[in-house]
Amino acid sequence: MGAPKQKWTSEEEEALRAGVDKHGAGKWRTIQKDPEFSHCLATRSNIDLKDKWRNMSISANGQGTREKVRTPKVKSLQATPSSSSQGVAVSVQRKDEATTAAVDRANSSQDAKNPPRYNAMIIEALAALQEPNGSEIGAICSFIEQKHEVPQTFRRLLSSKLRRLAAQSKIEKVQKGYRLKDSSFAIKTPVPKQKDPANRSRVAQSCANSNTISHAEAVAYKIAEAEAKSFLASEAVKEAEKIAKLAEESDALLSLAREIFERCTEKLC
Repeated sequence: MGAPKQKWTSEEEEALRAGVDKHGAGKWRTIQKDPEFSHCLATRSNIDLKDKWRNMSISANGQGTREKVRTPKVKSLQATPSSSSQGVAVSVQRKDEATTAAVDRANSSQDAKNPPRYNAMIIEALAALQEPNGSEIGAICSFIEQKHEVPQTFRRLLSSKLRRLAAQSKIEKVQKGYRLKDSSFAIKTPVPKQKDPANRSRVAQSCANSNTISHAEAVAYKIAEAEAKSFLASEAVKEAEKIAKLAEESDALLSLAREIFERCTEKLC
């Protein structure tokens, strides 16, 4: 027979409980090696820590000493994973709740940062729908979702934003929904300006004057060109007369030279 087990002291139980709170259930070797608890749990093995923690968990759930003895070992082993699974489920649920709350805060902060953008979308939708009896919230939301990218929570925010715009007198609340209060928010189509008849006559007169001036310039250009050609022709005639005169003088000199030549030949003969 082995040595009898030593009874756990209150200091050892407190050290075990603090070690589980710090490192978690199942980290028995880590708890033993922790300097904060090693001086109290030096005489205990990791199996001792495991069994003692199981017994402490069972007693904490309301079972007495007799129930511990009567409870089979298999059931006690099943109790531990069930409690741990419950703890894991609770922690997962808490994480999901924290994540959901963070997402909601992010969405609300994003919505708070972009109110003018949503207001412009609402004004655009009301101006495009142009319902005289007012546009319903569903029609406004459908129009905005078709033209813009909005978060999934936008349908819930739309009613509050419509009420806020109505309170600011930018839109008005009617029986079936909302509509623009001031026509200045509507999309205006530019109307072409009509031309003044006086301006039109002045433009026509200026065009006629410009055409007359251009025609006169063309006639003057042609006259100048004709005069230039006439001058060139007169100069050519003068030049031809000079050439004809020179030709006559050349013929006279040639006949004189021929006559002198004949006289010279007669004297020689």
